[in-house]
Amino acid sequence: MTLDPHAVGAAGEPQRITWTAKDCSLYALGVGAGTGELAFTTDNTRSAPQRMLPTMPVVLGTGAGVLKKAGEIDWVRLMHAAQGVEILAPLPVEGEASVVARITEMWDKEKAALIVVECTGTAPDGIDLFLTRMSFFIRGSGGFGGERGPADTTEEPIGKPDETVSYQTREDQALLYRLNGDRNPLHSDPAYATKAGFERPILHGLCTFGFAGRAVLHAAAGGDPDRLNSLDVRFAKPVYPGDTLHVDLWNVPGGAAFRVRTGETGPNGEGVVFDRGRATIAG
Repeated sequence: MTLDPHAVGAAGEPQRITWTAKDCSLYALGVGAGTGELAFTTDNTRSAPQRMLPTMPVVLGTGAGVLKKAGEIDWVRLMHAAQGVEILAPLPVEGEASVVARITEMWDKEKAALIVVECTGTAPDGIDLFLTRMSFFIRGSGGFGGERGPADTTEEPIGKPDETVSYQTREDQALLYRLNGDRNPLHSDPAYATKAGFERPILHGLCTFGFAGRAVLHAAAGGDPDRLNSLDVRFAKPVYPGDTLHVDLWNVPGGAAFRVRTGETGPNGEGVVFDRGRATIAG
């Protein structure tokens, strides 16, 4: 594969997207919300006007197709390495936007490449609603002559978390979440998952991202989506439907640090599926 470091700044064509209250409810159900979160799962509950979960923009405008502008991509060797979302304006439960995906970073890791894609969703009146940030690690695509990139200086929190929120995922969680648009058979077809090296279909990383976002929303932002300004994580290990997710949170200036694990953590990070999690919370 040959990648072009000059592709940084390349943008895809604007993509018009729309969403409805039903889409918001379906997304919320897909990431585990239920009868305890009716403001996100229903549209006609008295005294609970419907709201969109702040992590939903990750399914509204994906933009991974812009990677083709970076050169020849071996999609089998591509891994979703990190995800972030920034909420730039209140998100309506019924609306439309124009989404533009752009390659913002490309780093040569010698044996692999790391490419960062940002998608900005803009309302018809010109107001930017959200920005998503996806990092892709592509094995075997390094050595194209680009810069190695800065080291990640994010410090993991030390000590006992200030709070831990636990969620039990469903055995059919991936089948429910895939109705939001990600029909990758890795998350539904046992034969495909086995061929990819997994014992059975794995849960979408962005589904786990939604579970983590719910934990941060309720534990650090008082359940108010207007207070959750941004959320960023690094994907460490896969999750299987039916796993219990434990979201450990630490209070830090301006927001929260967090990680997600499926069991007790070991000396080498065993059990941790998301790390380097950061959320900014409005006071």
